[in-house]
Amino acid sequence: MRYHFSGAGGAGMNPLARLMAARGHTVQGSDRSFDQGERQHERAMLTAAGVTIVPHDGSGIDAGIDRFVHSTAVEADTPEMRRALELELERLTRPALLQEIVAAGAPGVAVAGTSGKSTVVGMVAWILRCAEIEATVLGGAALAEDGASHMGCFAAGAPGTPVIAEACESDGTLVGYRPGLGLIHNITRDHDELDGLQAQFAGFATAATALLLNAARVPVPTLGADHPQVISYGIDTGDAPLEVIRPGPHRAQGELILPAGDDLFIDLPQPGVHNLENAAAAALIAHRLGAAPTAIAGALARFPGVARRYQSLGTTASGITVIDDYAHNADKLRAAITTAQEGCGRLVAVFQPHGFGPARFLRQELAELLPRILRRQDRFCYAGIYYAGGSARQDISSADLAADLPPALRCGHAPDHTAVLGWVSDTAIPGDTVLLMGARDPALPRLARALFDLL
Repeated sequence: MRYHFSGAGGAGMNPLARLMAARGHTVQGSDRSFDQGERQHERAMLTAAGVTIVPHDGSGIDAGIDRFVHSTAVEADTPEMRRALELELERLTRPALLQEIVAAGAPGVAVAGTSGKSTVVGMVAWILRCAEIEATVLGGAALAEDGASHMGCFAAGAPGTPVIAEACESDGTLVGYRPGLGLIHNITRDHDELDGLQAQFAGFATAATALLLNAARVPVPTLGADHPQVISYGIDTGDAPLEVIRPGPHRAQGELILPAGDDLFIDLPQPGVHNLENAAAAALIAHRLGAAPTAIAGALARFPGVARRYQSLGTTASGITVIDDYAHNADKLRAAITTAQEGCGRLVAVFQPHGFGPARFLRQELAELLPRILRRQDRFCYAGIYYAGGSARQDISSADLAADLPPALRCGHAPDHTAVLGWVSDTAIPGDTVLLMGARDPALPRLARALFDLL
């Protein structure tokens, strides 16, 4: 078939376009950023995979295109969308194509939850790679070992092999998945209130042939109660209980009892209770896909981590450690901050909200959370809210968020990345851990590296 991907530079669209090319389809794509000379690395990955790049002005759209795939971020009145409508092309969104690919997997595995999806998928990909089990993998964050040469966690397995993919709740499409194996890792307030999220996850659970459920983190105990094939797991609970032996500060260790009764010792290079939970979920998936317990344990002990998920950039000569993390909601901030605190005497944390809408949504929750978890010696700064363009109401600022916190916390605010560098430089002292948190902004990895170089 012939595919056109509109918005092919995006993190979700790029791997799908490459996968369709790898499976023998004729694939072309366009992106506004390509026309503006941006995202050249992403463009190069597409062309190397055999994807033809055309202008994002509709000129590359013709009646010979079988399927017009578009990002949900592409506006309805773009020249390409208008041209596709005019030609009556089959149009489908990125989530719809992903749902189709998962449904065709043998089995198709959909990893869902409001936190940890990218890490779980990355861990599964790593275990299967080490165990030499072929699979298609579509995850949101590259393995740290693969570095900047990769966009997301991606592997193009042959048709008829397992497919492992993230199933995201942020756009309301979770209910469209029909996985052979579905995972619900957790449900916390993110993108929507809990009532709306629980309805999505309930539909996802019903549609999954088999279900893995984190009984310690899903707030609806009956979510999988009537499911014919459900396996529960979680810290000290479920069919596959996880015992936390040591959460850090440098490695995390635990013991998972597999449903068959085998003990699986987890010795993970990344610290944090949440990472032990991620590893338990990944181990259960990999075990279902044929990986032996010894192979799973050995792979996890060497897991390189995934990009921007508590990724250490190193420790400076003066003993300052810099950590880059994708945390962007209250539960993720709690996990990143408390994990960092385990290994340092003082934490210097910076958080950049990932949009004006999310900043409003999280405002009260963060105002209550941060005073509870920050220690007297810690320092915290709100960076300027990320603006991706469009018509978002810019009626809230990092200064407003900082003013919500008690004066005793001495919370800072920095309107831009230059100001972040200045605030950290003035604040950090030898022995500190500097933690940068935020999502969506492609400049954040460069900011983390600039912080490390500066210090």
